[in-house]
Amino acid sequence: MKHYNVAILGATGAVGRTMLKVLEERDFPIEELKLLASERSAGTEIEFRGNKYVVEAVTPESFEGIDIALFSAGSSRSKIWAPIAAEKGAVVIDNSSAFRMEPDVPLVVPEVNPDDVHLHKGIIANPNCSTIQMVVALYPIHKKKKIKRIIVSTYQAVSGAGAKAIEDLEKETRSKFEGKHYYPEVLPASIAFNVIPRIDVFMENGYTKEELKMLNETRKIMHAPDIKVSATCVRVPVFVGHSESVTIETEEPITPEEAREILKDSPGVIIEDDPENNVYPMPIDVEGKDDVFVGRIRKDLAFENGLSMWVVADNLRKGAATNAVQIAEVLIKYALV
Repeated sequence: MKHYNVAILGATGAVGRTMLKVLEERDFPIEELKLLASERSAGTEIEFRGNKYVVEAVTPESFEGIDIALFSAGSSRSKIWAPIAAEKGAVVIDNSSAFRMEPDVPLVVPEVNPDDVHLHKGIIANPNCSTIQMVVALYPIHKKKKIKRIIVSTYQAVSGAGAKAIEDLEKETRSKFEGKHYYPEVLPASIAFNVIPRIDVFMENGYTKEELKMLNETRKIMHAPDIKVSATCVRVPVFVGHSESVTIETEEPITPEEAREILKDSPGVIIEDDPENNVYPMPIDVEGKDDVFVGRIRKDLAFENGLSMWVVADNLRKGAATNAVQIAEVLIKYALV
């Protein structure tokens, strides 16, 4: 089997470290590994497959001889370094929002649109974490019954805002119990024992940028430009695992039984749907797993052809790191690298 030279930019962050874990678990064929970050994080030691690697400060020369570059360093850094890495011959799989809506950059979820990788010109975008788990659950239904409308409310873990946000929740929770005051450094409001109905900045139409990502990215990934999506994205005091309440309206009638039958054999989906015995997906149970878990599938009472469900996934893995590694595996499968 051929092996590949792999670089990770943002290797010291929550998603970067999870990428390393996923690469090791999936026995990804690596010849040489290069860990990259900002100058501030350079010198950090990280273990991979029993060996110690020293994180290097990223430079243009960092990408010489690299086949696949996994990026999780934020939009501003991606805009600088992704074109440089691609010019050096690497295929960049970028976890930020920098290139997702660029018309010549594929936006890929391997369970939904793997063939789109053929369209890449050196950069492939990894979608938003909430979008990924939703389309994995909905696309199999869309293929059978064509979805017209999606209404989704998300309950997103603090890890979606990075390692510092995880610290915010931990420190603020401890402070509450100790009768002290701690104001989060990263999140826009108190998060311990609270929910924040805002993720990313507000736009002119009253929706946040995160909510509009779910609209635009869903249309692009599913090749469904007319699908209507209304999202409300909420930050909750959970460390890992995004949950979503999803209601869809289909062109043809669909029953909960039909939906379960469609989803039971769909790639990347696990059904946990036995409410009478308290069986439904919860973030505490999906941490460390790569599948998208679906439960509470029921007839919606507002739409004629409506269906409601509850969708949960580990946002650091399927919502970010695992999806990126799966894209890399698709590149290998199609001999595109």
